[in-house]
Amino acid sequence: MRSLFVIALIISILIGSEYYTYQALKLIFPPREGARMNGILIGYLVLTALLYVLFFSMRRPAIHGEYKLFFVGVFTFFLMFTVSKLVVFLFMFIGDIMRLIQAAISQLSPAPAAEPGTGMTRSSFLAKAAIASAAVPFFSLLYGVVVNAYNYQFRKLTITFPNLPAEFDGFRFIQLSDIHSGSFNRTEPLIHAVEAINKMDADIILFTGDLVNNTAEEMIPYKQIFSRLKAKQGVLSTTGNHDYGDYSEWDTPEAKKENFKRFIHTHAEMGWKLLMNENHIIERNGQQIAIIGIENWGHALHFPKYGKLDVAYKGTENIPFKILMSHDPSHWDEQVRPHYPDIDLTLAGHTHGFQFGIENKYIKWSPSEFVYKQWAGLYQEGKQYIYVNRGFGFLGYPGRVGILPEITEITLRKG
Repeated sequence: MRSLFVIALIISILIGSEYYTYQALKLIFPPREGARMNGILIGYLVLTALLYVLFFSMRRPAIHGEYKLFFVGVFTFFLMFTVSKLVVFLFMFIGDIMRLIQAAISQLSPAPAAEPGTGMTRSSFLAKAAIASAAVPFFSLLYGVVVNAYNYQFRKLTITFPNLPAEFDGFRFIQLSDIHSGSFNRTEPLIHAVEAINKMDADIILFTGDLVNNTAEEMIPYKQIFSRLKAKQGVLSTTGNHDYGDYSEWDTPEAKKENFKRFIHTHAEMGWKLLMNENHIIERNGQQIAIIGIENWGHALHFPKYGKLDVAYKGTENIPFKILMSHDPSHWDEQVRPHYPDIDLTLAGHTHGFQFGIENKYIKWSPSEFVYKQWAGLYQEGKQYIYVNRGFGFLGYPGRVGILPEITEITLRKG
């Protein structure tokens, strides 16, 4: 019942946004006397109808086939126009509510009739303000695609731990997350990013899941690029919710299993060590730290729980410092902190910071915070930390607004 209500609400809002946008354009570009529409209104209706037909006729296999760029373009423009129309809807709908309230008040206490004027009517002003305001999200989303999709932010932070073995004081690693190779439409920025990472000469690179969107084949054009990633102790990786093929249609269960086997093999081909509910011990002069990697385990929004932390944890009980790689940050509050208080640092991704928000030294906001308590950056509870990477790639909307793609260097200090 609740899902039907949500669907009905979405459909109502879409219809309302189309109606009010048409009315706003009609006020700004009125047809000639006696005509119902002009060229601008006809063009708007044709473009709207075309976008709806193309958008709702899309099929997931086609999106990742030879027409990928075409369908990504359709999705992007559909999103840009829809969000812009929602802004018009808010302006015009609130205006109508205000007029209804004023009409009701005037019935109770009639006011003298206003003198007729020759200036802009209130409705016309509201329509122009609505269309002008709608241009802001439209061009912001366009900028996010053209400029920000590959605008990698190199973030550096240092975290101090009293129990860090002295031999690991100054240990540096790179965290990458959410590559989503099936979304890429350019290779040059990826090559530059890999070269920049290699110049950082980190001790190790840790990748926290979502290498692909749906299928192992999505990595074929990019394996050679990401196989060039270098660090003193190589690359460790784990899986995210998109890596299992759960969001694709498969002819048989066996086909899905075969895809996952190819996905696992892809890590080996790139020289990455994939941790599937297991751990990796690093030793320096007799002192050790443990890096634990589990499969996807999500609590928020009921994402799959493939991870087995109890299995991955075995063998690390007596190691004084532990890093957990767990794709979904909701895992931290739900299982890690309550049951594994000796896991010092958890690395996650998954949220992408919703690829939309505001982030500066004064404000940090994204719709992600309505779903995830920890959605971007560093968080601390007691002696435990979690770092949520904003993601290297993108999914769905092929861009970023406010929350930019991230490459993170973390230095561990003893103190």
